Amino acid sequence: MSYRPKYLGHVNIYVRNVERSHKWYEDVLGLHTYDYMPGRAAFMSADQEQSHEVALMQVGDDAPLQQKRQVGLNHMAWMMHSLDDLKDAYQRFKELNVPIEHVSDHGISIGIYFRDPDGNGIEVSYELPRNQWARHDKVFSGEGRSKGLFPGPWDEELAPQMAAAR
Repeated sequence: MSYRPKYLGHVNIYVRNVERSHKWYEDVLGLHTYDYMPGRAAFMSADQEQSHEVALMQVGDDAPLQQKRQVGLNHMAWMMHSLDDLKDAYQRFKELNVPIEHVSDHGISIGIYFRDPDGNGIEVSYELPRNQWARHDKVFSGEGRSKGLFPGPWDEELAPQMAAAR
């Protein structure tokens, strides 16, 4: 028996309007709906082998929105199978006029950051297989971290970040 969890099962997110959020998560991320209760909740997943990876729980239109840098969830990250899939997602976000906050090259991964209609942070990301990481400790510290391994349609957005890293 082990005390360590197998994996993160799901994230439960409060939203003002579940109809709006349900449609947004379907349209923007292409999530599958396993259960939907209008006016109450939606249970959605990218991996259809899971009952849900995100639960959207309605709290009402007058609920206060998140404030930047408050204690709580910063963002949830959805992983893509390949860099090409991430490129396709980026183009889809642009076509749907999803405001992208930033794109970040983490050396072993690249992430696209934006917010859902209620201000909840979302990252859509691609990560290299572990055997391709330059190192296996302090992977986010910046020491010896290679950047520029993920060329794509986001290159213009990444240019200032890449210049600062040099």
